[in-house]
Amino acid sequence: MRIISGIYGKRRFQIPASFSARPTTDFAKENLFNVLVNLCDFEDKTALDLFAGTGSISFELLSRGCKEVTAVEKNNQHTNFILKVAKELKTDALRLIKGDVFKYINSAPAHGFDFIFADPPYALKELQSIPELILANDLLKDGGIFVMEHPKEYDFSALPGFLQRRIYGSVNFSIFFKEEERKDA
Repeated sequence: MRIISGIYGKRRFQIPASFSARPTTDFAKENLFNVLVNLCDFEDKTALDLFAGTGSISFELLSRGCKEVTAVEKNNQHTNFILKVAKELKTDALRLIKGDVFKYINSAPAHGFDFIFADPPYALKELQSIPELILANDLLKDGGIFVMEHPKEYDFSALPGFLQRRIYGSVNFSIFFKEEERKDA
């Protein structure tokens, strides 16, 4: 696992061979972040990484200046790896929640995050419902970005706030934007 840019840029961490996670490839992650830097500034923002796996996205977000990243992962081996990397990076800006993503989504604070990333297992039967749950629970702050990694079979373009779809090899990202609510005087 490589952190691409920011204060931890170029740092590498060896993922145990026994890991069951399918981490976002460096190629896909680098291209996604090239798009995201034109859509949002991560400096001093709050982020949520669902199905955190190796923590690759969480650490990339912290490296790029997020003030706090909440990572949700239920696999014990994965959470231990994430804690190990956080310790090596000497960061206290990572809030790791060991638990079920769907329970977290239903209990998370509304308007709690500037950026949300979800990378569920591709075989997850509830995968299709994740964007709708995040949008229905109003987890994004106004002006926030939500990115969903998914296989090519899924099309989320009809959902509210859909901005664009990016494809890098076999990796697909659907990007959503939450409009800022107008405050009439």
